[in-house]
Amino acid sequence: MKKYWLAAAGVVAAVAIAAPSAVGAPTETSTTSEASTSSAISTATRPEVRTEPAKVTPAKAAVPAPNPVVTVRPGQRVDAGGGFTVWLTRDGKHWTGPDGYENFRSVVDGNIDRSQPGVSHQSEGDATGAFHSGLYYGTRKAGRVELSDAEGHKTVATLIALPGRPDWGVWYAHTGPDGNGGSSLGVTLYDREGKLLAELPGFDFPAGRG
Repeated sequence: MKKYWLAAAGVVAAVAIAAPSAVGAPTETSTTSEASTSSAISTATRPEVRTEPAKVTPAKAAVPAPNPVVTVRPGQRVDAGGGFTVWLTRDGKHWTGPDGYENFRSVVDGNIDRSQPGVSHQSEGDATGAFHSGLYYGTRKAGRVELSDAEGHKTVATLIALPGRPDWGVWYAHTGPDGNGGSSLGVTLYDREGKLLAELPGFDFPAGRG
């Protein structure tokens, strides 16, 4: 009987020694599991930081300035307002007024020097206003023709030319009445960059003349 009790006691001791290890194992596993769960929760609740590429705005192509010269066909009648009509042919400028008479200014008769920029001026008017027109020539880069009076008031003219970028064209404009039929107004020609190319000063007739 003593041998059995000793054997039983040995079995109980073995169970007692093995028990802490068996019982402790789940505890360590649980701790590890909780840590993993805590880490997962922390990761899930941590705000996500996203880096987006910088937005690049493509550069817009420069828009070319509108051509200040209106291209017209040879012989095409242009209504210049106030009963005046203007048209161009290869040999020069043509126009009619309310009176119906046709006028002509040549660009090929040698009276103008097309080797350098220049401008001419014809005008006619009455108590209601004056019509001005003329040639510009010696340049393929005409940008603006202005009329100016003695007080500095300026009027910008309309420019027309034939196709093919010729070195001459026609300008026309309307102003208020002028005692000298518009001849007292100066005419200035500029290129498309605003550079002065040519000017034609106005003049006044002495009192009692004109």
